[in-house]
Amino acid sequence: MATIAAPVPVEREFTVRSRSQLQFAARRFVRNPLAMGGLVAFVVMIVAAVAVPPLLPFGYQEQSAAVSAPPGTAGHLFGTDTIGRDVLALTLRGIQWSMLMCGIFVVVACALGVLVGALAGYAGGVVDDLLMRGVDITLTIPFLAVVLVLTAAFPSARSPVGVALLIALSSWMALARIVRAQFLSLRQREYVEAARALGASGRRVVVRHLLPNSLGEIMVWLTLGATAAIGTEAALSFLGYGVQGSEVSLGRLVAEGAAAAESRPWLFYFPGVALLLIVLSVSMIGDGIQDAFDPAQTRRR
Repeated sequence: MATIAAPVPVEREFTVRSRSQLQFAARRFVRNPLAMGGLVAFVVMIVAAVAVPPLLPFGYQEQSAAVSAPPGTAGHLFGTDTIGRDVLALTLRGIQWSMLMCGIFVVVACALGVLVGALAGYAGGVVDDLLMRGVDITLTIPFLAVVLVLTAAFPSARSPVGVALLIALSSWMALARIVRAQFLSLRQREYVEAARALGASGRRVVVRHLLPNSLGEIMVWLTLGATAAIGTEAALSFLGYGVQGSEVSLGRLVAEGAAAAESRPWLFYFPGVALLLIVLSVSMIGDGIQDAFDPAQTRRR
């Protein structure tokens, strides 16, 4: 009698889930301790600037009888300024506006730079020549000189939002050239040609193929540009063309405290340290993004 062979067990199939370039970049970024440290510090400063002021006994515009009091006097942890305002409240208010200015710069500069650069790089020809010649002309003008002229010509716009807009409108041209160069390089790749052959529209090619593969360079420029914008605002405040009126920024606090750095150092060092921490954290985030999107990155995080 014939025997029936036992069924051969079917091996379990294993599938590897595909990951996009953005997912790989996020994975490398999370494994970068310096980048994560910068991100954590940046988030902590934002949370502290928003959550701590309501808990303070003094508002940033409230004046007390303790004028130029050192830290720890009469409940003022960071001391008071020359008119009795709490330095801690002023510093937190300055962090709020500096963060907001940083966000406005990123949104406006990114929108203009990516739009102009993408249009010039993808369209090419006459459109590319016209747009890039305009960008080249604006790049020949010194950046700081442009901002100084604009702030002097429009003194009513020297609010934190106005200063951020002026800085963004004066500095998006470099991003446009970066995006254009990326698009000129990527539009000749095989996958772009294949998408066109399959009937993909120009909008779909740009949104689904060109922009995602240019995201690394865009993000790196935005983080570096954000640190430059914060430094520019501080430089404008030192020159007397920064934020004016009742509002404050870290650059303005540092500029006002620099004159009294020897006699009342708390007026200079507390806002200065906060400004330095913001710049360092954004710089570390930018370095982490650059490493994460670098295709030659081979070391394990």
